[in-house]
Amino acid sequence: MKSKLMFALGAALMIAAVSTWNYGPVSAAEHGEMKATPLTTGDVSLATAHVALMAAMKKAEEIGTKMDIAIVDAGGNLKTFARMDGAWIGSIDISIKKARTARMFDMPTGAIGELSQPGGPLFNIEHSNGGLITFPGGVPLKNADGEVIGAIGVSGSTVEDDHTVAQAGADAIQ
Repeated sequence: MKSKLMFALGAALMIAAVSTWNYGPVSAAEHGEMKATPLTTGDVSLATAHVALMAAMKKAEEIGTKMDIAIVDAGGNLKTFARMDGAWIGSIDISIKKARTARMFDMPTGAIGELSQPGGPLFNIEHSNGGLITFPGGVPLKNADGEVIGAIGVSGSTVEDDHTVAQAGADAIQ
């Protein structure tokens, strides 16, 4: 009984404290001429993701390889995925992680790999964020204005082929 009373009293005090906080706009003078600007973040549509996916699959067929191709949205969430017939099952997870890695850092995964070598400034970064992929095959997707709207990750062949196929998907939507 006493603990319920203490909980109720604590909750009432929190409500009273929150109700007195000032959530109003802050003047520029209060923050040295800083002005708030609205955040506008684009996202890859399903139709756009499909265009990138189809272009990547076409490139994979042209170079004679079977790929797992993942596309993530601006938040790094899986938007669409294809596993070409005969593509390695083990590359499913790799393609998704390549796409997520490219989106999380808005750069190709190969560029992150260059920075993550022993002695490099990002050494061991692949152990962060639940596991990253730091070799080629992940590329950010950008809209016509150059804004990152998602990413594509490809796995199933050499890293050079993976990057070529991913880049073909990214190029198809710009």
